[in-house]
Amino acid sequence: MTSLSGTPFAPRRIAPLAKLPVFFDLQDKLCIVVGGSAAAAWKAELLAAAGARVKVIAETFSPELEQLAEAPRPAGTIALVRRVYSAEDFDGAAMAVADLETEREIALFTGLARAAGVPTNVVDAPGRCDFQFGSIVNRSPVVVGISTNGAAPVLAQAIRARIEVLLPAALADWARAAKRVRRSIGNCFPNPRRRRAFWEALAARALSGDPVSPAAVRPDLGRPPPGGGNGSVTFVGAGPGNPELLTVRAIRALQAADVILFDALVTDEILDCARREAKRLLIGKRGYRRSCRQDDINETMVKLARRGKHVVRLKGGDPSIFARLGEEIAYLKTHGIPFEIVPGITAASAAAARLGVSLTHRDCARSVRITTGHGRAGGLPEDLDWAGIADPKTTNMFYMAGRTGKSLAERLLQNGLPAATPVAVVCAVTRPQEEVIHMELGDLLEWNGHSLSEPTLVCVGGTFSLAVGRAAAGRDHARISTQLVAQL
Repeated sequence: MTSLSGTPFAPRRIAPLAKLPVFFDLQDKLCIVVGGSAAAAWKAELLAAAGARVKVIAETFSPELEQLAEAPRPAGTIALVRRVYSAEDFDGAAMAVADLETEREIALFTGLARAAGVPTNVVDAPGRCDFQFGSIVNRSPVVVGISTNGAAPVLAQAIRARIEVLLPAALADWARAAKRVRRSIGNCFPNPRRRRAFWEALAARALSGDPVSPAAVRPDLGRPPPGGGNGSVTFVGAGPGNPELLTVRAIRALQAADVILFDALVTDEILDCARREAKRLLIGKRGYRRSCRQDDINETMVKLARRGKHVVRLKGGDPSIFARLGEEIAYLKTHGIPFEIVPGITAASAAAARLGVSLTHRDCARSVRITTGHGRAGGLPEDLDWAGIADPKTTNMFYMAGRTGKSLAERLLQNGLPAATPVAVVCAVTRPQEEVIHMELGDLLEWNGHSLSEPTLVCVGGTFSLAVGRAAAGRDHARISTQLVAQL
């Protein structure tokens, strides 16, 4: 095979697979389970859940198996046979599973099953298995299987737990609904591109977590909306920048988006959580730099929604805190565009977590105030209640305060806050380039934050004395650990 330029074209090869993932159709087929243990009960229940006729053969049965055989079930059957198994038991079986103790018993079981052409699985004996059971995420008819080839079963369970969170429970209903309309879609959409558009739209809604409504799966789902409309805007909080701090709802919104309008503070790692087909438009607003006009952002959201697009307006931190959310909501309401808000972890919460403190420690604070450190003119706003802010029993979190630290200190000191009040300056919280500087309020008068290019939070209050103590204890612990290692 050659390319258009005439040069040889190397076909893409599949990387080596430790195991081939396959899915057995066991509906109304015979499966044999040898052994009466609790582990055998779990395998029997798994096979029955796939619609199999399960015959469990053993001389004695665990309470789990006896209860399992008596319980009514929506799929498959489980029958207990109290005797020693024989070669005839494998005739016509689709697969055989065993929980046996000795190597001699395992060899006899696998020999008889393979002589009958039946694939086998032996509990806790991966080297003697024709196939293995992986960890399962069940949104049937959507089924996800996970295998580590026996290398790390706990890792497989951890991966399963992560996928369980990401896949909404309603996904099963969407998949069943899609199966019902699958045959008719070809007639409704003879054009392959239109047909694919329908399925992509359905998949996006299925992953959004929304429940299936009677009209949700219909042939016109993939058609361009007549006269516009049917679009929406979802405001999503991207958190402080670490993708592991995204909410599940935020990830689902990103996976369902047609277009993502994102701020300059949103990291590439956050954007990687969106579906690949989504269009990404940077509409960032950064202090002292060239930025998009707010009016242009508002108009862009409305235009895209009127074209039927599902728009995600992705904002750093939480959308409701210093993110111009109120203006954007008002504009959407004026133009009749439906919207949803997905909250995110705001920088104040992230900083408290990184510093290991409580913002409302009962010995240090009775309230928390979140205040902008960057007004419209670039400096501190002139109409702030400095007397209230300077309350020594208030934890103050000043956002966007990298360039106004000196002014903050002057105002707080003028209003009676002691110069020894603890201060923590946190830059790029939770990101790889994160930086934390501890000082006292008096030191903030001399501090120059102009060199900081990342989002900066100035934290002021008694609770941050605990953060300083924790940091010092951490350094002492590190020194002690180093000394112990040297002695070893």
